[in-house]
Amino acid sequence: MKFYSTKNNTAAYSLRDAVLKGLPDDKGLFMPASIPVLPAAFLERIHGSNLVEIALEVTSAFLKDDIQQDQIHRIVSEAINFEAPLVTLNERFSVLELFHGPTLAFKDFGARFMARLISHLIRDSKQKITILVATSGDTGSAVANGFYGVEGIDVVILYPSGMVSRLQEQQLTTLNGNITALEVQGTFDDCQRMVKEAFMDPDLRAGRNLTSANSINISRLIPQSFYYFHAYAQLDGSRPVVFSVPSGNFGNLTAGILAKRMGLPVKKFVASTNVNSIVPDYLKSGIFQPAPSVQTISNAMDVGNPSNFERMLHLYRRSADEMRKDISGYSFTDPQTREMMKKVYRDSGYILDPHGAVGVLGMEKYMSEYGNDAAGIVLETAHPAKFKEVVEDVLEIKIDLPEPLAAAAAGTKNAVLMKNDFTELKSFLM
Repeated sequence: MKFYSTKNNTAAYSLRDAVLKGLPDDKGLFMPASIPVLPAAFLERIHGSNLVEIALEVTSAFLKDDIQQDQIHRIVSEAINFEAPLVTLNERFSVLELFHGPTLAFKDFGARFMARLISHLIRDSKQKITILVATSGDTGSAVANGFYGVEGIDVVILYPSGMVSRLQEQQLTTLNGNITALEVQGTFDDCQRMVKEAFMDPDLRAGRNLTSANSINISRLIPQSFYYFHAYAQLDGSRPVVFSVPSGNFGNLTAGILAKRMGLPVKKFVASTNVNSIVPDYLKSGIFQPAPSVQTISNAMDVGNPSNFERMLHLYRRSADEMRKDISGYSFTDPQTREMMKKVYRDSGYILDPHGAVGVLGMEKYMSEYGNDAAGIVLETAHPAKFKEVVEDVLEIKIDLPEPLAAAAAGTKNAVLMKNDFTELKSFLM
């Protein structure tokens, strides 16, 4: 499999180059030279397949010419050792629970897969790699957990001070070892900008072997496509499928588009955002207008310049009309999010986290406009206990912490405070 940059589709990179570089030199994003289409027979029998079987099929389609099958099986079986059940909320839609991994968020799929893939790719190398990642919440903890203790790899995580939940912060600042947390005095967009500047800096590129674990890294998107197929496999196939995807940096939605291009029969994607409505606004106007991010209770989606939108534009030939055929977009306020959390709990007893509530809002909005003849699936991206303070305040209930969160909560925070200035980051890394 060859990969190219969204800014130069003639340049061919190997799997190793694409994964370990993270970003091409021209500041584009890596894309596979071709998106493999899965055999029709696989999709016909998928309803009897489990998550690991599906993950093996998808991974092999991309990587079989680069990695031996026994190693693909090892990477997948070690990384995806948890479930993603589909829970019916009502006759119109279900919730796909993506929070059963070790850090209780969907980012575990990409981070654990990427850690094992990189470990395989550098197995014969004596050079240490530094993983540099910006997080608005869940990415940091998933990457920290996925790479913790992996030989030959250091991890540096940038997160915005005061803009992640306390439990999210505890998860990414208490491991220590090969994990370093940088608490940036700024927004997630500042963290993301600083990471991108690091990859483009000639001194850092010469002095440190850097790669990224954000969803800008193509190896994060492949495993995130697994659960779209797995969700479909848990249905009976009698109705067309619509996915509502709570969206911030848009890696999750981009992975869904890859699944559709691989053959998954998806009627529509719903890009559900909080007031950081950059992509829904684009779908309305055809104009992409990044803006400073606004803090909300669904903080993992507080992104004002989503990186993966470049991939989405590329996949739809930079045409808003083409994108609209596959994607509808809606944005919602914190009061709407709180009210939906209450409504779902009142009607079904199900506890949504704020991001899942935004996803349900998007699904209901879509169905109010286009009808409910489809099987709706809302991606529930994080366990509600990760947002314990918000959920308890909104629902007026008490939430017990699952064991992984309780352990993180009891740990001692260890983070380096840093200004939102690239020169300070560069000095630290050098």
